[in-house]
Amino acid sequence: MAEFSQRLIQWQQLHGRHSLPWQNTQDPYAIWVSEIMLQQTQVVAVIPYYQRFMSRFPDVASLAQADEDEVLRHWSGLGYYSRARNLHTAALAIMQQYQGEFPQTHEKINALPGIGRSTASAITVFAYGQTQTILDGNVKRVLTRCFGIEGWPSQPAVEKRLWKLAESLLPKADIQCYTQGLMDLGATLCTRSKPQCDKCPVRENCVARKKSRITQLPTPKQRKIIPEREIVMLILLAANEILLEKRPPSGIWGGLWSLPEVAMGEDVQLVARQRLGLETKLLPTLPIVTHTFTHFRLRITPQPLKMLKMRPEVRQSGLVWLDKEDAIDAALPAPIRKILLGIAAN
Repeated sequence: MAEFSQRLIQWQQLHGRHSLPWQNTQDPYAIWVSEIMLQQTQVVAVIPYYQRFMSRFPDVASLAQADEDEVLRHWSGLGYYSRARNLHTAALAIMQQYQGEFPQTHEKINALPGIGRSTASAITVFAYGQTQTILDGNVKRVLTRCFGIEGWPSQPAVEKRLWKLAESLLPKADIQCYTQGLMDLGATLCTRSKPQCDKCPVRENCVARKKSRITQLPTPKQRKIIPEREIVMLILLAANEILLEKRPPSGIWGGLWSLPEVAMGEDVQLVARQRLGLETKLLPTLPIVTHTFTHFRLRITPQPLKMLKMRPEVRQSGLVWLDKEDAIDAALPAPIRKILLGIAAN
């Protein structure tokens, strides 16, 4: 066990990542934001979002003082928007419960919205040098391969075993280097496909390598057929303006601005008249846009409608007319922004 941690530490010092935007700091806020963004998102995608987010919200106070819509706008395109809402809620909690000072214990950090055990551990390790165990997706892959752990890693019994294993591997010193090494190994060498085993610092003891089971471990989750859902999105146009509708706070794209949604087969002009009070002219339907979520695939049919009269003032809450360019810059889901960019280009 000690050999595993020491080899990883030595490898990280020589070959690990040392210049990511959120490294070389002990600011728990900066580390927290990066760890939340990195959940289910690759580093290369996170970097520009992290830099923009930190430029606008450099500390807990600035994040707490902002309204949720602005926070979501800076998160727009990164996906899994509950992460952004939880960040904002947690920032408010830190201001109220800890007078703006980021908590320093694993227990208190873990209790904040959107922070689980592994994320709390990463924050306490990198910000405070505490010895804690991480177990994210990359680490699970490293451990299951190296120690030959069978079973889908997120299955409760398997995950419990992995936590116990991870705890037994903790070094007596250099916890920050070791933890970063685990992350780096899973992200750069022990990757899901085409791992670079010849460069791995623990390859000599890797069970998956010895038994030629690298492609079999981690054990994949049993695949299910992804259901599909079809909807129509109304693109209501008045001169250079587009009507946006705020989505409910929960559910997909919770709290973001989007286009009014209509069920397939409904009379879109009738819906626009009855629901929004708008008289419209039907324009040619645009190509279908497909977006895949974790549990289903969404097929969006964008349906442009032109206003027949001068656009009316919006009287319903949650609706707003915006100039096309302003609409594109709003807190939109990625596929909706893609649709609007196509409209703006024409």
